[in-house]
Amino acid sequence: MIYVVRHGQTDLNKERRMQGRLGLPLNAKGIKQAELLRDALQNIKFDLVFSSPQERAIQTAEIATEKEAIIDTRLDVFDLGEADGIKKADVKMNGVVPDSSIYKGVEEIQSYIKRVFSFMQELEVNYGKRELNILISGHRCTTGCIGAYFEGIPKDKNILRLSSNNGEYKVYNFG
Repeated sequence: MIYVVRHGQTDLNKERRMQGRLGLPLNAKGIKQAELLRDALQNIKFDLVFSSPQERAIQTAEIATEKEAIIDTRLDVFDLGEADGIKKADVKMNGVVPDSSIYKGVEEIQSYIKRVFSFMQELEVNYGKRELNILISGHRCTTGCIGAYFEGIPKDKNILRLSSNNGEYKVYNFG
């Protein structure tokens, strides 16, 4: 089984700011969410634990599983470029991402999906036929993209709708 976890709350989440690669560690509520996640998953023995390189995702994975996370840069958060840290209400958007004609450094959606799908394809090739419990800790965008790997990209192309809330998870299975 694949357990896909969205990191717990940070102060940027609380302040409703765009949170990308300049994000913060978990705040007190985020730590509590990770502890509640650990309680919810306490009867599951995780064989592998993967995480985005962002501290908030690593913290969530390690609190929830009490195991050291394997960091994979392909699970990193979508790069928001210059929009990182700005209040969401103040960001000019192009669909579900900041407008790259206004903010420099915004990642291309297709390259983002390609890198997350690359991780998932490798995971499926290496472990898909084995009876393992794997936890993957990431972000709203990452968990949504992994959801799209299993469920397909929604017709409106909004993979974020497949994500979970802070400190929550979804379960998937290869095949």
